Amino acid sequence: MSNNPARHLSDAAENIRTFNHTSRSTGDDWIYPSHAYNAVGNLSHLVGMLGQAVEQSTAPVRSTYEQGRLRIDGNGDTDVKFAELVSALEDAVAAASALAAAVQRMHNAVSPMAYDDSGLPESEDD
Repeated sequence: MSNNPARHLSDAAENIRTFNHTSRSTGDDWIYPSHAYNAVGNLSHLVGMLGQAVEQSTAPVRSTYEQGRLRIDGNGDTDVKFAELVSALEDAVAAASALAAAVQRMHNAVSPMAYDDSGLPESEDD
């Protein structure tokens, strides 16, 4: 496993892509509300960590800027570009927080849901 933090984000993105692909079709492992409960719970856990990941993803830029060693291609204004990054970062962290809250509400909503098998031949008492 790589110690490069960016590689872990790449792996996470690939896992989300795989989920998106495999969750398109139904099968024995993807038909009941409990399956959604587990998926949404895992998603809630994931998005709950996004804000921290967003912040920490810019750590190399922040430390380079603080050392006075940040350069902008084409002789751009370092302070302006860094301020642009910080503003976008703040927006992203706020959006991640809102997403985490919404997905947690989804998890809470799906929690009491179950498959109703009453009236099906397999569920009748002998």
